[in-house]
Amino acid sequence: MNAARPADETGSRAGGRRSREATEVDAGPLPARPQAAEGPRPGEGHPGEGGADADLAVVGAGILGLAVASALLARRPELRVVVLERQSSVGTEQTGHNSGVIHSGVYYRPGSLKALLCVEGARRMYAYCDRHELPYERCGKLIVATEQSELAMLDTLEQRGLANGVAGLRRVRGGDLAEIEPHARGLAALHVPETGIVDYGAVARSLALGLESRGGAVVCNAAVHTVERRRRRIVLHGERGELRARGAIFCAGGWTDVLLRATGATSDLRVVPFRGQYLLLRPQARHLVRSLVYPVPDPTLPFLGVHLTRRIDGNVLIGPSALMVAAPDAYRLGRVDRASLARTLSWPGTYRVARRWWRTALEEVAMAASRRRLVAAAARFVPELRAGDTMPGPAGVRAQAVSRSGELVDDFRIAEHDRALHVQNAPSPAATSSLALAELIADRAEPYLNPA
Repeated sequence: MNAARPADETGSRAGGRRSREATEVDAGPLPARPQAAEGPRPGEGHPGEGGADADLAVVGAGILGLAVASALLARRPELRVVVLERQSSVGTEQTGHNSGVIHSGVYYRPGSLKALLCVEGARRMYAYCDRHELPYERCGKLIVATEQSELAMLDTLEQRGLANGVAGLRRVRGGDLAEIEPHARGLAALHVPETGIVDYGAVARSLALGLESRGGAVVCNAAVHTVERRRRRIVLHGERGELRARGAIFCAGGWTDVLLRATGATSDLRVVPFRGQYLLLRPQARHLVRSLVYPVPDPTLPFLGVHLTRRIDGNVLIGPSALMVAAPDAYRLGRVDRASLARTLSWPGTYRVARRWWRTALEEVAMAASRRRLVAAAARFVPELRAGDTMPGPAGVRAQAVSRSGELVDDFRIAEHDRALHVQNAPSPAATSSLALAELIADRAEPYLNPA
């Protein structure tokens, strides 16, 4: 997974109830009226006095929120669009804490939103990076089966990839793995040449600059506390004052539940945070991985397992673990947000997940606590790996929707309530799919933006 789980080859480029729960942020005013930016860095916004009016408010300046705002402004250049971000800069939550993989679409059930949007999203992401001269590498991926019991799922992934239109997909025999990844071992694999790597934080910053240059505003340190309806407007109250808009789109990740309830909506889902811890390969061991090497995933879980990922900066990640945690921003394992923890523990689905997956949970705790256990999971398909080859790495937190019945929701979910859209579930491959998913969200939001 990218947000929490988050070569030498081709394609390289250089270049009804309201919640008052919120996190403290720096104060400052909202823009009186968004206009073209002539100097501020992305996320500084435009100063003004008192409340402000907009046609569209987007809450959350991760890659998806910025892509949605950009898509609607491209369709309707006359719109006044304001993006509100609780952090001090754009793309710092799930967008800035994932492994940076541009997924191909091989994992997802044909007909699902993930399947429909991932392939198109990857195409758009590569094209966007070309246009804006952002570095990426189309380095490819191996999905390796190391046990006989995994071969059937490898067949399923191959069939899904072909059905979803993944280009260049091919089966590789165990004896031929070394031609692609010299240090990988297994019974068989799928080679997915369209998989790539990019810095999604850099993409988010580029989207913010483009949005501001076309008259939109991106305002950081702008946590939203409460929401109300007023004369066919949705009114957002927060650290930067009051913003009145015709419609609002909430791309709030781990804070989705708070804001959804603040609009008066109800839901049969609850967002539960899962922390993914990575290790980094030491420089002298990076030669063990050319590109990306993944295991065959457990088909009953929405996570992809411990894998090896070369990043655009040359570092190589091992991981992640997938551990339920006590805060949507628990990048440090000991981080506890009492309100978030209360929401997780009060949800019936949490206990049903724990009851069903307790063995898996114990394994994840062990990997989170032991470097050797995490490395051993990756050494199944790269046997030369040793714990001494690694050093501490980054962590991400996946905002995972859980149903009341205890289902870990796999597909993207978008809820609609009285002039507001809420992205309830957008885990991996949401970053890959962001430019395509944004168009779908824009289609649903446009009716709110017509004059009253």
